[in-house]
Amino acid sequence: MTLLPDALDSVSGLDLHMHSTASDGALSPTELVALCHARGLTHMALTDHDTIGGVAEAAAEAERLGLRLLPGAELSVQWQGVTIHVVALLPDGVRGELVEGLAAQARARVVRGEEIARRLEAVGLDDALAKAREQAASERPLGRPDFARALVAAGLVPDMATAFKKHLGAGKRGDVKSHWPYLGEAVGWIRDAGGVAVLAHPLRYGLTRRKRGLLLDAFVAAGGEAAELVSGFQNADVTRDLAGQLQERELYGSLGSDFHFPGGPSAPGSMSPAPRTALAPVWTHPRLAAFAA
Repeated sequence: MTLLPDALDSVSGLDLHMHSTASDGALSPTELVALCHARGLTHMALTDHDTIGGVAEAAAEAERLGLRLLPGAELSVQWQGVTIHVVALLPDGVRGELVEGLAAQARARVVRGEEIARRLEAVGLDDALAKAREQAASERPLGRPDFARALVAAGLVPDMATAFKKHLGAGKRGDVKSHWPYLGEAVGWIRDAGGVAVLAHPLRYGLTRRKRGLLLDAFVAAGGEAAELVSGFQNADVTRDLAGQLQERELYGSLGSDFHFPGGPSAPGSMSPAPRTALAPVWTHPRLAAFAA
């Protein structure tokens, strides 16, 4: 099941950024892998927020169905007061400093969930923590989508998009900033585990082109090696410009849908086409050779 061709603009059957119920996705790891198989994917990464809790289950189903699965996690970090996400692609799993790093991230998410609940109770979501926990249907740390679903279930908003627009999106009452690790520290954890650090969806942080360049410079200086050229659906012209910024810094390019739930803005393997570029695909990184083989 060799991953061919080794060019970003002509690959299919691959998605290196997806979520399951191990974090804030709607499908169990088994269900997610089954959906990927049904959609014709051959290579995938499970990248739940700050955890690899769903990887073992996903790996068992991937082996049964003949998919190549890459363990991963999406880490929340801070850079110049902005929350940034870094995808850890982990061919050797979690080890070294990343073990305690993920444990610290889980603790931070628990505190964050409690604060989001307190704030949403002020806008009418009674017993918010319990209602979000009911939506999560597990004991994992709660995320904003759990609270969004609770708002919908309580009839306070008509849908998830409105929940984020009114209460949970950037700058809204439920947008709680946590004490995430600094960018360099988290990238260090990933490298210590033998993984590849990928800057997630660099076009989604509301940064100017100049400031995005500064972020990329800081990421490279910290040891980051790749960035998502395409994450879901995005403007083609801006994507081509991003490709130039990544190429200038000799970063690898990655592709992912950032899939969370069926019926949402994306589906496994569903994303804008990558432009023709000289960027090396992240799966050609020497540490990912076994995954791509």
